[in-house]
Parts: sequence; structure tokens; C-alpha cells
Amino acid sequence: MNDQISVLGAGSWGTALAMLLHQKGFQVNLWSRDANIAEEIKEQRSNSRYLPGISIPKEIWATHYLEEAVQKSQLWVLAVPSHAVRKVASTVRPFLASNTVIVNTAKGLEDNSHQRMSEIIKHELGGCANIAVLSGPSHAEEVCRFYPTAVVVSSENKNCAELVQDVFIFSTFRVYINPDLIGVELGGALKNVIALATGIADGLGLGDNARAALITRGLAEITRLGTVMGANPLTFSGLTGLGDLIVTCNSMHSRNRRAGIEIGKGRQLEEVLKKVGMVVEGVKTTRSAWQLARKYGIEMPITNQVYNLLFEGKDPALGVAELMQRQKKPHELEEVATHLNQL
Repeated sequence: MNDQISVLGAGSWGTALAMLLHQKGFQVNLWSRDANIAEEIKEQRSNSRYLPGISIPKEIWATHYLEEAVQKSQLWVLAVPSHAVRKVASTVRPFLASNTVIVNTAKGLEDNSHQRMSEIIKHELGGCANIAVLSGPSHAEEVCRFYPTAVVVSSENKNCAELVQDVFIFSTFRVYINPDLIGVELGGALKNVIALATGIADGLGLGDNARAALITRGLAEITRLGTVMGANPLTFSGLTGLGDLIVTCNSMHSRNRRAGIEIGKGRQLEEVLKKVGMVVEGVKTTRSAWQLARKYGIEMPITNQVYNLLFEGKDPALGVAELMQRQKKPHELEEVATHLNQL
């Protein structure tokens, strides 16, 4: 592989990864769909909308033109929101070579089709075999400052996963390989639903106990759905499950938590999304998760309540009350015990 890497998407995460890869010695081409952002990066070496206060190295080359961004590069990092992955993948297909490696970082499920991001990319790129997913607890605001971070890479192609691990691993950025692509992608997507729930509880002023309960019971929901969709349940105990849940449900860097807090305070969804000013992936993922739970007959009470709050106008306090007053099942046991025999 040559030393050029294309990062497609100049939001907070794409910009942070561009800085990380530059620090490792790669020549980074950073593409933004917004010409104004590309110009600001080129002229002022800043991205004030997504990473205010951060100085971007002059060697990172920014462009508004997608074809320019991917020329001469053998590794493309897709750092666009999940709803844009299909369009971007389709647009870059004419420039794809047989040895091109695609690394997706978006966390979500596509509306209606409920496809994972790697499935979308594979379809749009004609069955490309070199597709990997980078996921885990990793706020851009910390990665760009080179704070210690640990993530996971997954791919159906072992050689591809190992290559991506070598590309990204750094003194402050630890990369583990997990072959469970389904689990890694579902963990990264579904944790945003639980982050909305914990944010709503925080907005209602319900305290730390409620947040802890939502995180742990949310993990049980994610594991139930993920397992029936073909994931290894143990994946959700790792970085891309529990790890991502902890950071997303507790940090104010999390857009999903911030959005949930505002909803818990009684603000309407449209108003909240406008205030956050960036994509809140958990909103669309909530709808997909709710539909998948119904499709597979999986009980997901937290997801169900978040869906009702977002799309049915339910009162947040009533949703919490219903969660607490759910009828117990006979001999109800905490589900973590059911997986002990797999360790």
C-alpha cells in the first residue's frame, strides 16, 4: 500500500482521524461535501464547526471534489454520517481499484432496509472484498488531542483487518481485531439508542442509579437483538458494546446523550436536532431497532420507550414510569448469567 490515504467526510470524526493518520506519517487527503469547510481547512487550518479550537496540520490536504480526494489513494476512510454512506460509496465506485481498501467508521442502520454499513458498501461497490469497520469508544474531541483510545477493527477478510490495524494503531490509539463483523456493527449502532435514553433520564434529573440501570439493561437489549441477527453475544461485552455504551452514555461529547438531555427537559425533537447542529445517529437508529425488534419478536422495552418519545410524542416521565412498572416475568433472572457458560 502507498502512503496516501483518503478520508471522506470532514466532520469531527473524519478530521480527527485525518490528524491521527497524518501523525503516523501518511499523506492524507480530506474530503468535505461542504466547500466552505474545505476552504476553511485549507486557508485557516481549522474546522470551527466540528472541532473548534483545534489546529489542523498544514500537510493535510482538503478538497471539496471527491474525485480529487480519492486519486492515487489505496485506502479510503468513510467518515460520513450513516445516511450518506450509500450515496458516497456509489459516487466513488468508478475510481475503485481491485486493491482499494475501504474503512467505514459510520455507526448506524439504514432506514427501511435495516442494512449494516458494510452491507451497503459491499452492494454499492460490487462485492468489494476489502471492507473493514472501525468502531469502539472514541470521541473525536479526544482522539484529535491524542488522548489514549482503544477501538476495534472488523472485516470478513482477515488480511484486510490486519492491514487496517497496522495503518491505524498508534502510541495513543490501540486497535484490536474482532472477527464478529455483525456484532461490531450492531453494537456501534444500537448503543446510540441507549445513549438517547440515558440522556432523557439525565434531562429529567433522575440521577446516577437510573443511568446505570439503563446502560446495563440497554446492553441486555442490544445483546438480545444482536444474537438473533447472527452476532456473537460476547462481542457486546467488549469495546464496541459495553465500552461504547459507557462513553456514549456518560460523556457530554456524545451528541446522542446531549440530544436526550434536551428531550428530557421537554423540548421537541426538531428543536433539539437544530440545537445540536450535527447528525444525531441514534434518532434514525431508534426507528430501525424498533422495527427489527418487531420483526424478530425481541423484547426491547427501552428502545420501545425511546421510539414512543421520539416519534409518537409520548411524555418522557410517563415512559420512565412504565419501564419501572413493567410486569416481572416468572423467575426473572438478569440475562448476564445466561451467557456465563459460554466463557
